[in-house]
Amino acid sequence: MLWFFLLFSTSCWGIAEIFYKKGNVAHEPYSHLKTTVLVGVFFGIYSAVILFLTDVDIRYLPENFIRYLPVALCYILSMIFSYYGVRYIEESISDPIENTSCAFVPVMCAVFLHEKLSLSAILAIIVVVIGILGVGFFDKKGKADRRRAFGKKLAIISISMPFCYMILDAIGTFLDIYYTDDVETTLLVHVNEGNLEHTANCCYEFTFLLVAIGILIYLKAKGVRFFDVGEDESNAQNSQNKTFLQKLYAHRNKTLAAVFETGGQATYLFALSEGTGVAAVILGAGTVIISFVLSRFMLKEKLSAVQYLFIATIFAGIVTLSLLGV
Repeated sequence: MLWFFLLFSTSCWGIAEIFYKKGNVAHEPYSHLKTTVLVGVFFGIYSAVILFLTDVDIRYLPENFIRYLPVALCYILSMIFSYYGVRYIEESISDPIENTSCAFVPVMCAVFLHEKLSLSAILAIIVVVIGILGVGFFDKKGKADRRRAFGKKLAIISISMPFCYMILDAIGTFLDIYYTDDVETTLLVHVNEGNLEHTANCCYEFTFLLVAIGILIYLKAKGVRFFDVGEDESNAQNSQNKTFLQKLYAHRNKTLAAVFETGGQATYLFALSEGTGVAAVILGAGTVIISFVLSRFMLKEKLSAVQYLFIATIFAGIVTLSLLGV
């Protein structure tokens, strides 16, 4: 069952990336925030299920919620940046850059925790960095197209979003080491080996739900109705006299992205509970590959031959780090 869970998670997250791209459209000003709301709702539902089906100690959940808040906010903010970025840039560019966060976590561990890096790991990290720089440097056509379509300022902001995700996700993962690596040293209270990961996950997903509620309040204050603007540009403003299901269908890609994101999160936790964390990292790199392949066929994205070469370089670096167990 372990490999089934890992493969399922990898597939779910890879597919979710495509629906994130399809659902976060440039003509919908608050699409990234609406995506965050939908993910938060599904995460909130799933965290409630975890509370009922596992031995998470509800009495200490509020305290653990506060303790885990820095980690959760890093993850959530990184995802919001990602949702904003894919409104304007290709998924096949943003996703490989975002997932190179795994290359910077061992560097942070070496700097702040004085952990040692092998020569192979250092070389793999250098390969990943070269790949990132190459993809950005040779994105000349994409940069020109974005400047024409959205203006110079927005073009610069959009290409910076994957890098913001990468940095925040790396920080969140680094902080996560303190909370979930060892039950003896965790900052969470009244947890054991059986419920440590579930407790951390509940804290993360409840935080996501609270952020979603906060965004809904913000949109209400701005006078923005959640279903006012749909994903289909030809029918973007036509939300009058529609049922709730019809309105939800107008945001089907965001909804499907939230469903697949939650599904991947759920089965990944089961896989982690069975151990073999290295295998989880190895297949985590598969998320990038799946989304990259699907973006080529489902989104019809085309890059230059040089960009494909540098993206392959990133893949090679990520897989190498995974195989090294870094």
